Amino acid sequence: MSDPIKHECGIAQVRLKKPLEYYQEKYGTPLWGFYKLFLLMEKQRNRGQDGAGVAAVKFDMPAGEPYMFRERSVKSNALDRIFKGTLKGYQKLIRNGEVLPDYVPSIKKNFDFAAELYMGHLRYGTSGGYSLSVCHPFFRRSSWPTKNLILAGNFNMTNTKELNDSLIAIGQHPIFATDTQALLEKVGFHLDEAHDNLYRYLRDEGHTNDEIAEKILTGIDIPKIFRKSAESWDGGYALIGGIGNGDSFILRDPLGIRPAHYFEDDEVFAAASERAPLMTIFDKKLEDIHEVPPGNIIVINKAGEVTREVFREPDPEPKQCSFERIYFSRGNDADIYKERKALGGGLCEQIMDGIDRDLENTVISFVPNTSEVAYFGVLEELRLIRRREVKAQILEAAEKGELDADKLDDLVMRNWPRGEKIAHKDQKLRTFISSEDSRNEMASHVYDVTYGIVTPNDNLVCVDDSIVRGTTLRKSVLKILSSLEPKKIIIASTAPQIRYPDCYGIDMSELGKFIAFEAAIELLKERGKKDVISEVYRKCLDAENGEAPSTVNYVQEIYKPFSDDEISAKIAQLVYPYDTDWKGELQVIYQTVENLHKALDGHDGDWYFTGNYPTLGGFQVVNRAFINYYEKAKGRAY
Repeated sequence: MSDPIKHECGIAQVRLKKPLEYYQEKYGTPLWGFYKLFLLMEKQRNRGQDGAGVAAVKFDMPAGEPYMFRERSVKSNALDRIFKGTLKGYQKLIRNGEVLPDYVPSIKKNFDFAAELYMGHLRYGTSGGYSLSVCHPFFRRSSWPTKNLILAGNFNMTNTKELNDSLIAIGQHPIFATDTQALLEKVGFHLDEAHDNLYRYLRDEGHTNDEIAEKILTGIDIPKIFRKSAESWDGGYALIGGIGNGDSFILRDPLGIRPAHYFEDDEVFAAASERAPLMTIFDKKLEDIHEVPPGNIIVINKAGEVTREVFREPDPEPKQCSFERIYFSRGNDADIYKERKALGGGLCEQIMDGIDRDLENTVISFVPNTSEVAYFGVLEELRLIRRREVKAQILEAAEKGELDADKLDDLVMRNWPRGEKIAHKDQKLRTFISSEDSRNEMASHVYDVTYGIVTPNDNLVCVDDSIVRGTTLRKSVLKILSSLEPKKIIIASTAPQIRYPDCYGIDMSELGKFIAFEAAIELLKERGKKDVISEVYRKCLDAENGEAPSTVNYVQEIYKPFSDDEISAKIAQLVYPYDTDWKGELQVIYQTVENLHKALDGHDGDWYFTGNYPTLGGFQVVNRAFINYYEKAKGRAY
């Protein structure tokens, strides 16, 4: 994805199932779980760099001593800052004699992160700004252990206002308008209610205060709390959390939009957004890692018992986010690697048509680095296509009696795919200049190229994983690629045209910023169909006011008059580098939705491509996004 957008968040959870002395004896440190949490987060750093946070819960601490801790940072290299800072404090405790490295009780008593339960969060800011106050994990405090709640997640809710209104309706006064705060307070309300109901029941049964306190610690029904809390949630979410009695949990939305994986053995229960980090950090095999089923919550109680229950009925047709597979998740997961290669392969017939099947005079490359695996898939499929052509031509020549050494040389030795590393991203370049013109000038130099490889007789094909806004293509990529002076440039996107907002986790909510939407609007104007724009606006308003069906995506009518190829051709015109001396041809190729589904079997979340939203909130967001566009209102549509 050459365009910078805000991405998914990452979650990590480590729940030790043995006493800390066990890890000291086996692994040489009682902080084994803490180190594993850091590594698990480090391997998911791709998921969030706007902030990081970690939390820990200590078990069986004496009354009056703290047992729940949290550290967060929104500074650069937040994850490194947190772990280096905490471990620096640990070394200071050792130097001061407050911690004896070989005596576990002193470590647990005095070092905040010598604990049995750990949670971590990597944040990409999609709402609420970038201050520490909106950085996960969130902490809801109480003097009662079972009313203390820690919550972190990878999610976006489409109905935050309604969630806050429901809190107001029960007498609360929510301070923040973020969906995180709304979820925290909603869950906290039902947690308090469960605690208080259990307290009253035990009191009325005649139990002593000591007995009541002991029974409450093991009597909180976490799945029931979430069944009540999540009744009105509309969005995509994967949440981790814990309460002060030592119980912890991980859950996933009923459509399976947001990813969540876990494993358990006799030493640890661990969970994360992605599968591959769990395999790497804990030395597990593919079959050891499981997905949290949609609509399910997994609870690990204080005793280490793991149970799984449905808290919201899973949708019969899950809609796992396809962007996870195309771009967000790390490509070292076995399935994601194969899928990205398949996405590249799905572009090859369009590429062959675009270069008139002239592989001899074509250079294949990729931009940015996240497109590299798809690039391998393109080369592999092009070679297969060429082999099939050669085979057919050999058989034809043999049948005609024209097969000789010269003919074989001609068929076997020429017109094969040629892959080169052409574009390089300068990872150290930062566009920190405040002046917009100067900043754009800096942005144009983010990429560099390999000179002397592409000739004026060559086509240059660059594989991109997705094209959202086209900004980087316009201001950087095409300028630098055109300096090589190929006769034609083809930008091949492994994702289909992004036409609609995503409101379930990715910060892509302003329609006017999508290059596909911009192209469709331009085509409507050019072909005398401007009335379609105002008509869609009227329908969106009617839907919002309850005067038209609210589960219809009226924005689809903007694209309806045009074929995919017509929109792609207009996009090529919009991003063409007119301010250069290059006069070659530019073509933009997009993946088809059909090929997308073939490559990503079982990950059918495609609303940003098709406009087919899986929840009511999605339809409301897309129609509101169009209203905002028409009225020139800035900001998110939810």
